[in-house]
Amino acid sequence: MRKALRRETWVFCTVCLLGLGATSARGADASNWLISEALLDHAKLTMVWQETLPLKKGEEIEQMVLLNDRLYVRSERNYAWSLDRGTGRGIFNGSVAPAGFPILGWVSYENRLISIIDNQLVQFDRDTGARQSTDNLDVSVVAPPVRNSRFFYLSGGNQRLHALRSDDLVELFQVSARNPSTINSVLADEEMAVFATDAGNLIAIAADAPRKLWQFDAAEGISGPVIREERSFYFASRDTNVYRVDMIDTTTATLVWKFQAEALLDRAPRVTPHAVYQYALGRGLSAIDKTSGQALWSLPEGLDLLADTAGRAYVMTKFNTLTVMDNVTGRKLYAVNFAPVAYHTANPLDRKIYVAGADGRLACLEPTQ
Repeated sequence: MRKALRRETWVFCTVCLLGLGATSARGADASNWLISEALLDHAKLTMVWQETLPLKKGEEIEQMVLLNDRLYVRSERNYAWSLDRGTGRGIFNGSVAPAGFPILGWVSYENRLISIIDNQLVQFDRDTGARQSTDNLDVSVVAPPVRNSRFFYLSGGNQRLHALRSDDLVELFQVSARNPSTINSVLADEEMAVFATDAGNLIAIAADAPRKLWQFDAAEGISGPVIREERSFYFASRDTNVYRVDMIDTTTATLVWKFQAEALLDRAPRVTPHAVYQYALGRGLSAIDKTSGQALWSLPEGLDLLADTAGRAYVMTKFNTLTVMDNVTGRKLYAVNFAPVAYHTANPLDRKIYVAGADGRLACLEPTQ
């Protein structure tokens, strides 16, 4: 049964972002922009908004996450800000946990934000930041939590997936891959739950019962979260391949393509409506055609995708430049000095670019063409 938290270990403070309103491009002091107006013009970008987060001296940003229409930023002292990612308007801010507490996942479900904090399942109101519930867990959790309307799915340190009833956290069943492997990624909808393992298994089960629907096995372990796009699943494997596996029906899944990256893959691909982007150690960033699995281009200095359009990809490089790649010709179009940028987040949702400086200036940029 659900266990009440007997000892309060931290308090979430809901604070309005008074005095921290985002600065729009119109009427803004361009001399204070994170990226200068001249560089933005050269990069064919426009400033949508800029916000300055009040970081303490020496404090660093730990995480920037895009979830639907919100941008969440968390500092290393576990102070978090929620902003409307389209306008920069502050939604809430406050401490989510004492500095040093481990935080696993930042998941959005309906009107809630869900996370594992110090192995407690914590749920916040996504509009106010108010803590709705905090529950101790009987299992050590090793991957971000997932839920649908009826269940939470938790990957346990005991190499099992635990299905807990969402209203009272009573465990109804658990499953494993039938091998000694850790479950490192979980997806779920109303019909099925899909989990991946560090042995290379991708397994789908019925959402409400420990009944296997289908299984696909890569040669080696799956690295990072599996990305789902409708009936397609994209993931990177330690066998140096990026995979696309499509679900034919509820009981069958098949390999569509695999892309040989020729290097160790230690993170998930970025999947946008236009392409798949994969970083490989020592090889940089590659763009992959979603239909054929063929390479569109490779950029040795590329670190991560910032955003893309139908024809262009905006890439952060190890030289602290923004490089723009043509996804049709595979050519490098131009590069722009992004030296003030200390943090970024990949945006697979649309063409907006989100970057931040070490001084707390947080900017949203957008291509002008």
